[in-house]
Amino acid sequence: MQQAVLAGGPDLASSGAMMRLITAAWAARIVHTAAELRIADHLVEGPRDAGALAAATAAHAPSLARLLRALAALGVLREDDDRRYALTPLGATLQSDAPGSMRPWVLLCFSDDQGKAWEALTHAVRTGEQAYRHIFGMDKWTHLAQRPEAARLFDAAMQSLTEGANGALIEHYPFDRFRWIVDVGGGNGSLLMPVLARHPDMRATVFDLPHVADAARAHIAEAGLSDRYDAVGGDAFASVPAGADAYVLKGVIHDWEDAEALAILRTVRVAMGEGARLLVIERILPERIDPSDILTPGRFIHDINMMLNPGGRERTEAEFRVLLDSAGFRLARTVPIPCPLSVIEADPV
Repeated sequence: MQQAVLAGGPDLASSGAMMRLITAAWAARIVHTAAELRIADHLVEGPRDAGALAAATAAHAPSLARLLRALAALGVLREDDDRRYALTPLGATLQSDAPGSMRPWVLLCFSDDQGKAWEALTHAVRTGEQAYRHIFGMDKWTHLAQRPEAARLFDAAMQSLTEGANGALIEHYPFDRFRWIVDVGGGNGSLLMPVLARHPDMRATVFDLPHVADAARAHIAEAGLSDRYDAVGGDAFASVPAGADAYVLKGVIHDWEDAEALAILRTVRVAMGEGARLLVIERILPERIDPSDILTPGRFIHDINMMLNPGGRERTEAEFRVLLDSAGFRLARTVPIPCPLSVIEADPV
């Protein structure tokens, strides 16, 4: 009987693969602690040993030494023969002041605002209830508006992701066709800053909630773009600035389920004149799981995060087409970008 059970059980390789899959959650926690302790910032000027890093981070030296060894095993640090640690290119992404730093995103993923919703994944799957609302009693945006520090971390994390995608978007999408672009839900305005820098005859508007627009206005002023770039506060469910050549919705539609996403799209449609174009910049899910997706599951994991936190979803191209059709648009084409995002172009009909 025992032999029969063993014969029908998992093979050793599959058990090992499952172990690696599950312990990836622990690996993420190790990286999160490195981000909290600013390990990367303390290694910018060169290798240091555990004792020096413990003094710099006010950490318990023997425990930190074990963390550093684990980080080296994960490829975040490099350990030399003298047990000193240096940054790898992977670890350098955790530097606080580096362009496109991933540190805010790492901190956000395990913050109360982001991480707690994952604790209710089973509840969400069983009931269909949004996990964030189940835990906090309100939606994510209302909660962030009440907590300025949490909102700043969220904005910084979104900016880090935007900066990572900006280069690819600018290189591979012809923004120069437009004279005035409105970025709806554009946060602090980072997406269009390098576009404006390249095209001195272009102007832009970032539109977001009033408290977000206030922060964007300061960010734009620091970049010296206030003469061509304004920030307008408002509610995208009610109205957006009218008359622009192009309207950008980057990472906005996936924040919402279909009813809310459709309402935003219809608001934008009302603001658009003849010849204007809508640019929806999002991840696009494939219609079916391909074997290659097993090696790169990130977009499907992001879909679960959208379900749990803001209550939205990632979509297939067919699902985007249905939404756009219902909002008075025609999907013109999809432009793949060499990053996780694509640009969906749509025309008003």
